[in-house]
Amino acid sequence: MHTDALVLRAQTGDAHAQGRLMQLWYRRIYNFSYKFFFDHDQAMEATQKTFIAMFRNLVQLQEPARFKSWLYTIAVNCCREELRKRKASRSLSLDELTGSEGEHSGAWQQSDRRHDNPDRVLQQDELSDLLQTCLQELSEEQRVVVIMKEYEGLKFREIAEALGTSENTVKSRLYYGLDTLKKILERKNITKATIGYEI
Repeated sequence: MHTDALVLRAQTGDAHAQGRLMQLWYRRIYNFSYKFFFDHDQAMEATQKTFIAMFRNLVQLQEPARFKSWLYTIAVNCCREELRKRKASRSLSLDELTGSEGEHSGAWQQSDRRHDNPDRVLQQDELSDLLQTCLQELSEEQRVVVIMKEYEGLKFREIAEALGTSENTVKSRLYYGLDTLKKILERKNITKATIGYEI
């Protein structure tokens, strides 16, 4: 069933449609939140809050076609709320962030790699972690846009709607975010030659 139709049914209180919406979008919202924090527990917290808010406010969504950007608006707000809580409770170093993941360190790799070359899988996981730590060095505004565009595949219009800003602002943040990311990678001596394949 098309997302628009699911949203309309979910707005009437259809529990099956509500469950299906969550099933369809849970992984994407978790992946977004995980990239935002590089922390499984915080990503889970933000994801759960996102869907609680979604169910609570879904009836207020006027245009089902805007569901995706509306849902990401909620996710961004939940991530920012969680970030404020984290800053208020303690200040984490990058080492602490990158050292606490264990089995979740590759959580944002969506492909099934069971049959891949083990060395290549390890190399990809190492690259994922390197890129993830570099993402954490971007400003929050730039990081959100880079994740939405480069990893989640949202259109500029959808990102602008989700963030309540203009498409030009989104494009500017993406440009400067990617430029900064490239400089961070260069500063860490991470190049195509270093990792053996394209970044």
